Amino acid sequence: MCGFVGWLDFAGHRRDAFDAQRVLDAMTDTMADRGPDSRGTWLGPYAALGHRRLAVIDVAGGAQPMAGPAGPGGPPVVLVYAGEIYNFRELRFQLSGLGHAFTTRSDTEVLLRAYQEWGAGCVERLNGMFAFAVWDAAREELVLARDRLGVKPLYFAPRPHGVLFASEPKGVLAHPDFAATLSVEALPILFNPRLALPGETPLRGLHEVKPGHVVRVDRRGCHAYPYWRLVSREHPHGLGATVGHVRELLEDVVERQLVADVPRAAMLSGGLDSSALAALAARGLDRTGEGTLATYSVRFAGEEEDFRPTLLRPERDAPYAALAAAHIGAEHHEVVLEAAQLESALLPTRRARDLPGLGPFDTSMYTMFAAMREHSTVALSGEAADEVFGGYPWFHDTGTVWRDTFPWLGDAPRLSDCLTPAIRKEIRPAELEADRYATLRAAVPRLAGEDGLEARMREVLFLSLQGPLAMLLDRKDRMSMAVGLEVRVPFCDHRLVEYVWNTPWAMKTADGREKSLLRMAAADLLPEAVLSRPKSAYPAVHGRAWEARTRAAVTALLDDPSSPLTELLDRGRVLEMTGHGGRTMTHAGTGHLLIPLLETDAWMREHRLRLS
Repeated sequence: MCGFVGWLDFAGHRRDAFDAQRVLDAMTDTMADRGPDSRGTWLGPYAALGHRRLAVIDVAGGAQPMAGPAGPGGPPVVLVYAGEIYNFRELRFQLSGLGHAFTTRSDTEVLLRAYQEWGAGCVERLNGMFAFAVWDAAREELVLARDRLGVKPLYFAPRPHGVLFASEPKGVLAHPDFAATLSVEALPILFNPRLALPGETPLRGLHEVKPGHVVRVDRRGCHAYPYWRLVSREHPHGLGATVGHVRELLEDVVERQLVADVPRAAMLSGGLDSSALAALAARGLDRTGEGTLATYSVRFAGEEEDFRPTLLRPERDAPYAALAAAHIGAEHHEVVLEAAQLESALLPTRRARDLPGLGPFDTSMYTMFAAMREHSTVALSGEAADEVFGGYPWFHDTGTVWRDTFPWLGDAPRLSDCLTPAIRKEIRPAELEADRYATLRAAVPRLAGEDGLEARMREVLFLSLQGPLAMLLDRKDRMSMAVGLEVRVPFCDHRLVEYVWNTPWAMKTADGREKSLLRMAAADLLPEAVLSRPKSAYPAVHGRAWEARTRAAVTALLDDPSSPLTELLDRGRVLEMTGHGGRTMTHAGTGHLLIPLLETDAWMREHRLRLS
């Protein structure tokens, strides 16, 4: 894992306007949390690349930026990269057979040689989570690429003579040529980032490389194209063979993602997803004689009294996490969070985000990752299992499934309805939501002849693999990298995603419940209580005191003339929402619904943003 920054400027850095090395250093240093082990920069006539490294494979080698000639005696190819290539050993063997000589054991060098051999098309051969930038001096072309599911982030801002890029927005913001501005149309995705379309950010002129895409930049400008997308095909297997193949894929994925030269761990909530991964990881470490798997879960102090069951969080995690850990023989650590810890983590989590955060959902994850980082550098996590296998409640509620909007919105109120009448009239948030829904629905890869529930569930699953999954992966990446922890997400392996995508919905619910295929594939790994446990999402703060403080903070925001949101919000509607009091399918309480108002306010203040 790592973080990188840079630019391409065919005007030659405009050296009269700024000191290029000083700016590159400043941009690179914004990635210090992502790469605490080492740093490096490379500066050429047109391109600049900076890198901060978290050493995971070949700790002594693999320094970046890494350069090699495009050909004998030719100009350089320079690479900066973040992530892990899980099939780097197979690629190394293949490239060695093609005449490439290696001087390190790192996957970074494998990626560099792969580009030298296959150009930008090398991305189609990679299995992993990655984002990278390659400056090809011979072609006078910069290549930006991102993994298929978008596990690792990569942002870019086109400029008149090139582009700025970085692993996080802060890297681009550190360049003097980029000024952060915010448009009124961005407010709905600030309040609900799940509504963002692939590649979209709330800052004008700043984009994310879309998952599964390459962006090539040359003297003609930026040109983006997809190298991967889901394709719908007839499923070739019966139920038994399907379950067997899912298990084979999971075993292979976990084995690949355990490869590291540093200590490893796993998140373990006691739910089906994380428990299945932890069980396979524990078996893998035992088989190779590498010791006992360390597992971690999070619990809020006092939650025994405060917890209130909801549809999305029907039970507490702690008892199930302990049961699963004992069953698989893991060394389990329970991170108990006090209110003061969550409060003290707000500033570092907001700094890690660069965009409005998720309050206690960020701070609790950040604090747990900090505890994990004391003993481990790599961890496995169960993100994407619900999106891939169909685990959330809204997949199984008929009224929600057939509602002509995003199913994951459920019955929750929309914070965009709290904008002033003038702003609502200008941006028409309901129409904006409908347009985004229609745009994504039109992109669903359909199967000829498929209709009824099977066709609708293909749409529902596709919609959840967009904004909702992007938000979860972004949170996991930002909170883990803020403490220098690499979190790997096996359920995002594209081979697994492609296979399960084409299994019929009837198979995904074969035992009459959610995630049937995963449950059956893990049947011999876990105790029955964990296997049959209902879906329970990442823990939420349930304390009444926290709920009251959150509502009070929102009310105070309305009366604060210095707040950038004061003139944007309809006071009456906000107060009505603070008194909502009810839980929804997606929110544990009103406090969770209101968090984006407080986070947007804090973010706009920190970056001195006003609408333009």
